[in-house]
Amino acid sequence: MDKQFFFEQNLLALSKTDPALCVGLSAAKTTLNRYTFLESRSGDPIPAWIDPQGAAHPLHSQVDPRREGRRLMTTLKDEGFLIFLGLGGGYPIAAALEREETCQVVVIDYDINGIAELLSFQEYIHIFSDPRFHLLVDSPEAGIEHCILNWYQPVLSGGIRVFPLRTRTELDPVPFGEATKAIQSAIDTVSGDYSVQVYFGRRWFSNIIRNLLRAETQDGPIPPIGHAAISAAGPSLDMQLPLLAEKRDQVFLIAVDTSLPSLLQAGLEPDAVVSIDCQHISYYHFMAGLPVHIPLYLDLASPSVVASRSAHPRFFSGGHPLTRYISRYWRPVPEIDTAGGNVTYAALSLADSLGAEQVELYGADFAYPQGRTYARGTYIYPFFAIQQTRLAPMEALLSAFLFRSPSLTRIDRGDTWYYETRTLNRYRKRLEAKTGAISAAVIPVAGMGAPLAIREPAGPGEALHIIRLFTPGSPTMKAQDFLWEYREKIRTLPPMNTGASRYLQSLHGEEQLILTTLLPLAAAIKHHYPGIHNADLIEAVRAYCLQKIDMVLAAPIAM
Repeated sequence: MDKQFFFEQNLLALSKTDPALCVGLSAAKTTLNRYTFLESRSGDPIPAWIDPQGAAHPLHSQVDPRREGRRLMTTLKDEGFLIFLGLGGGYPIAAALEREETCQVVVIDYDINGIAELLSFQEYIHIFSDPRFHLLVDSPEAGIEHCILNWYQPVLSGGIRVFPLRTRTELDPVPFGEATKAIQSAIDTVSGDYSVQVYFGRRWFSNIIRNLLRAETQDGPIPPIGHAAISAAGPSLDMQLPLLAEKRDQVFLIAVDTSLPSLLQAGLEPDAVVSIDCQHISYYHFMAGLPVHIPLYLDLASPSVVASRSAHPRFFSGGHPLTRYISRYWRPVPEIDTAGGNVTYAALSLADSLGAEQVELYGADFAYPQGRTYARGTYIYPFFAIQQTRLAPMEALLSAFLFRSPSLTRIDRGDTWYYETRTLNRYRKRLEAKTGAISAAVIPVAGMGAPLAIREPAGPGEALHIIRLFTPGSPTMKAQDFLWEYREKIRTLPPMNTGASRYLQSLHGEEQLILTTLLPLAAAIKHHYPGIHNADLIEAVRAYCLQKIDMVLAAPIAM
């Protein structure tokens, strides 16, 4: 067969999943002699990369490349998301796609002219036609990371494994080194998100369906604000309270839930309170009371017992797939960016959504100045006051709380010092990045914690606003009716009788959406039952959901 036939047939197969890449390949050159082809003992062709000196470097075994590819797959355990650095002749890729456990295969390669040359010499139709296959050519780091985050579902795909085509990556180390960094960054992000889902997946689901009934009567829109102040709960808040009191009448004060008792103790009432923690410990922040006229902004996944503390709860979607489904099919719910993982970040997102032009940050230490964890008046002090004994006084409990983190690092800062952890450092960096993605100018008030590297605001035309007017839309039906319909869609979700990838492909559009709403819960159940097969996992998730929804529908008043 001639080169043109191979090239056209390969592009035809690839065009079904990636027409944009086919356009680029069609314009590429296939006569630059990037590769030469050798014949293995088994008769299979082997691409060999030609270096600048003209030497040919075979990319696969010259004995039997197919057997080499199958042998490589025997090293896998439960990994279902496989990344190959280098396309080559596709032999290990073909072996990977023969596995029922393989959910996704991503191939990363560079030099579109070289890829076009490969496609003109060899047939890849069987690989390109598989819907689990993805080919990234000359993609930047951000593009690689974005694709992996979109395609990888660890709860169903299992682990992730990277297979570098050694000869190819060693001869072109710079771009493949960048790809490796992007892959690691994506893995770190997925691992962090998955770890959170493991511990909070059940609570999120239970909280959301309980809050749905209360969200049916949510208040109307909030007018835009101008100058805002956010009170975080770091120890620096103690010394900053007098300054905040002076400016109180000039700012719209947003309190993170942890700081609320400190403000009330100082005689300061905020204009709004924000809470995103799904754990019931959030209830402790409101033990001192919440003035009835102050609205409480809550993630729909917050505990319903916290929502019950407010006469004016205002729910938002923090990004859980179930809250997004609710917003799409029941009632549009304002969406607030909570990707920073902490409530101060969420409060800044809220200020941006309310149209703030300037935001001052109080108590945003993102550290433990001089070994102190929180401002006075916060929940931790009465909490430990109840638990202390003569053998374990409050000071000992506070010290144990501080030193519980294995990543605690002391940092000297002029005439003072603070402790920092990896988690606090990550929170700080995410908030710093957020300051450059909104239109408001962010002003951190000087404190004792880690200094914030504030970025220039994005500007009105570039700001990443989701909702400029914080208001819910009209519900399409009663909350109980929506819950009942959602329950029936979970009940009738098809069982998993095949591999995860083929199962996902077998679901129609709304069935895929329903399954997506259940994945954080599935992560929690899978962690509780390690080794559970995906088919059994789906049934366990189904049973859990039906039980919880039935409880809510049977006793709506108690919610």
